[in-house]
Amino acid sequence: MPLSPRFLPLLFPLVLLTACSSLPPLPATPTTAQRPTPTATSGSVSFSPEPVGALPDWQQQDLTTSLQALRQSCRVVARQPQWSAPCQGVSALASADNAGIHQFFEAHFTAWRMHDGARDSGLITGYYEPILNGSRSRSAATPYPLYGVPDDLLSLTLPASARNTGPWVARRVANNRLALVPGATQAGPGEVLVNPADFPPESRALLKGRIDNGRLVPYYTRADLAAGRGVDRAPVLAWVEDSVELFFLQIQGAGRIQLDDGSTLRVGVGDNNGYGYQSIGRWLADHGEMPLSAASMSGIQNWVRLHPDRQQALFNVNPRYIFFRTLPGNDDGPLGALGVPLTDGYSIAVDPHYIPLGTPVYLATTQPHSQAPLNRLMHAQDTGNAIRGALRADFFWGFGAEAGMNAGGMKQAGSMWLLLPNGMSPSL
Repeated sequence: MPLSPRFLPLLFPLVLLTACSSLPPLPATPTTAQRPTPTATSGSVSFSPEPVGALPDWQQQDLTTSLQALRQSCRVVARQPQWSAPCQGVSALASADNAGIHQFFEAHFTAWRMHDGARDSGLITGYYEPILNGSRSRSAATPYPLYGVPDDLLSLTLPASARNTGPWVARRVANNRLALVPGATQAGPGEVLVNPADFPPESRALLKGRIDNGRLVPYYTRADLAAGRGVDRAPVLAWVEDSVELFFLQIQGAGRIQLDDGSTLRVGVGDNNGYGYQSIGRWLADHGEMPLSAASMSGIQNWVRLHPDRQQALFNVNPRYIFFRTLPGNDDGPLGALGVPLTDGYSIAVDPHYIPLGTPVYLATTQPHSQAPLNRLMHAQDTGNAIRGALRADFFWGFGAEAGMNAGGMKQAGSMWLLLPNGMSPSL
């Protein structure tokens, strides 16, 4: 989502999703006169402690909605010893007591500012939950299929020691999951040969494939599926009006389909075809089709509308394909990688190598297409294939057209602080 589950992931980043070397400047924020020596460091990434009360615009923050998001996180992180007591305290707070919520965080948490070498700000993008028009049946108005998970799509997790050697023998241990057969060199009945060299190097930790003549081979690419290869093995969950919106639904990892019978179908990432994400925004910029600064979701959509004959070729630049599953229909946000519903405007997708899921993160950035400050206590509840690095986040705006406009226009500089219970340090 991202969503990642962002979804997978999911989870998204809207389409550009590239490291930015010329970010707009972040407005000056109050800091301590001399930053304490970082106490948690890994490579170029480090964290330095600061009082929660010294965070930019902290005293002006309305934390009541952020508290709701934290309670969602506590459904998961409260199982960890360091979080048990804070989550018990959170459950006792009055939801509307903004002053009490401030006091709670100031008394029980330490803010850890993130640094990557000399940088203490990075790229903040946005994502959202789109809503598409569709139908349960195919028609001239709804010709584009939204596919569920194919029944021949198989997964195999390879240990690091097996990713560049082989071939190996695997057998099915669940409906769609394979496992290596220790010591086997030849496939017996019900077993399959696996050669990691057949798969892209970046995809060898988790192979996604199908069986062809006794071998596990890579699953179909986006171009293959667009040409009709393998689609007979995938159920159609709905038919939608717009192929461009369907592509961006895959980027976002979750969305809603407004059906012609008046009902709403909610969908999220079910699985993927195993290929790495490739940015079509970057491709357009690299090929001189538009400046990199214009390669936002809305900019790419405009380009596609002006070049309908090149639409599928552009989409095929990204071989990754998302298959969906239906989700319960309710008013909660989509499920993020943490396994809890995302909260509009208070959830972010992060790189879990640097920010553990469930951690409160204070974000100091600016509004989309603006230098107006956007400082807020967010919660790391999702991941995304293109959200990589310590100073990188994807801001969840909610669902619908307005959320899409904000998400599509967000490409801001931002600084981040992890808020951890007193006595707990960042772990890298």
